[in-house]
Amino acid sequence: MENRKVVLEIKNLHVHFITDSETVKAVNGVDMVLHEGECLGLVGETGAGKTTTALSIMQLVPDPPGVIVDGEICFRGKNIIYNTDSENRNMRGNGISMIFQDPMTALNPIMTVGSQLSEVIIQHRKVSRKQAKEMAVQLMELVGVKADRYDDYPHQFSGGMKQRVVIAMALLCRPEILIADEPTTALDVTIQAQVIEIIRDLIEQFHMSMILISHDLGVVAETCDQVAIMYAGEIVEAGHIREVYQHALHPYTVGLFSSIPRLDDDSEKLIPIEGQIPNSAAPPEGCKFHPRCKHCQEVCRLQPPPVQREGEHIYRCHFKLF
Repeated sequence: MENRKVVLEIKNLHVHFITDSETVKAVNGVDMVLHEGECLGLVGETGAGKTTTALSIMQLVPDPPGVIVDGEICFRGKNIIYNTDSENRNMRGNGISMIFQDPMTALNPIMTVGSQLSEVIIQHRKVSRKQAKEMAVQLMELVGVKADRYDDYPHQFSGGMKQRVVIAMALLCRPEILIADEPTTALDVTIQAQVIEIIRDLIEQFHMSMILISHDLGVVAETCDQVAIMYAGEIVEAGHIREVYQHALHPYTVGLFSSIPRLDDDSEKLIPIEGQIPNSAAPPEGCKFHPRCKHCQEVCRLQPPPVQREGEHIYRCHFKLF
């Protein structure tokens, strides 16, 4: 991996949502590196800060109340936090694209699917409407949507077909990076597998890098090279997918694996992680995971844990427990 070009680097990213009544610290010091052709899985519970991190990369954090208060997001060697609106519009689609969580709300209900796809191409490329339609139809067919559906409206599509259209829209300009925010959450299991297969094939075909946001460890294992486990706005463990899955070092990661069924384990009960993810407006002192950790000691309550490293495998804990 060392020989591959770095396409995206995030350093010490902090994102807050500031209102009159409170400040929600959604992302707290995230560091992340994405290499050319690599797929990085970002895993964690709802409220961990995964989507906020993605929206920060896309420069789509709603402002107000969202503010990037510190850090760098370097794409193509430039810190895009200081981009102008024009630079951001050019970057989205051309450089970085995103598949949003819910395909039902990602499409304009009063425009045909084909016109929405063509509009993306016209905005980013100097082509005629006829050429834009040809390109849109080509990509529609590539994701399994027939050309004769070009003039249909979103309400005429099933959830799975809408998601295919959204994938096509994200890939129209051949971006360097694709961010997929839980792209299969709203779909049934059979369609989930088809959509993941489409994404994997297109990533390979177009030689893109991808950040896959998910709470499904199985989907991440099938799709990703690297994984980062996120908790309460922090990356608590990260490394090569096989190393983290087979040799988890953070108590939260161990808890995630213990709470899902395994084919090689005949246990009758799963072991859930007790408690809930902390309130980001009033996070606990010390280690943010300590109220839920079975291995908690006094230092965990008082001091934020250091980032420890075993080769390329990193984890944020006071102790080496495993």
